[in-house]
Amino acid sequence: MKLNIIATPNAKVPSVSKIDENSYKVKVDAKAIDGKANERLIEILANHFNISKSKISIIAGLKSRKKTVVIFE
Repeated sequence: MKLNIIATPNAKVPSVSKIDENSYKVKVDAKAIDGKANERLIEILANHFNISKSKISIIAGLKSRKKTVVIFE
């Protein structure tokens, strides 16, 4: 499954909100330094979808707020 993510780093409280079928807005409680926000984004999505972190991969937008994420079944 391929998802479009709009990430907001350095948020006070992490959250996931659905925009449409394949788009989500994710507030990440980590700063965008040294990939820490991307790591935390994967943790937040894994908790939201109740899957392991190893099944989630960021395939586009590593240095952008707009990311494309793949969830492997």
